[in-house]
Amino acid sequence: MKILGNIIWLIFGGLLIAVEYVIASFFLMITIIGIPFGIQTLKLALLSLWPFGNKVVETGSSGGCLSIVMNIVWIVIGGLGISLTHLFFGILLCVTVVGIPFGKQHFKMAALALTPFGKSVVSA
Repeated sequence: MKILGNIIWLIFGGLLIAVEYVIASFFLMITIIGIPFGIQTLKLALLSLWPFGNKVVETGSSGGCLSIVMNIVWIVIGGLGISLTHLFFGILLCVTVVGIPFGKQHFKMAALALTPFGKSVVSA
């Protein structure tokens, strides 16, 4: 069922979301300061390609206070908008019974988009 869900996800917008994240990552990585933020958008692109069967986990305190500061900068610069967009689509998809699994994937992406530093995407 995960493979079927991922194929449907890709056809109906997952591929487009991934391409948008990769393009944004490219533009962020042009500057040295933007490289950490570009890496986080690549993490979002990876999750948007194959969300069913993947989960977001905390990596521990490997970043320490730096990951907290970077998450705050991320939220201010655009992470809040990205997260709210995924939250909106998650709610919209959960209105129908058929869309609930896809809405859950948007909720997962909204959580990652809000605070991506200190988290990683792993196969479940």
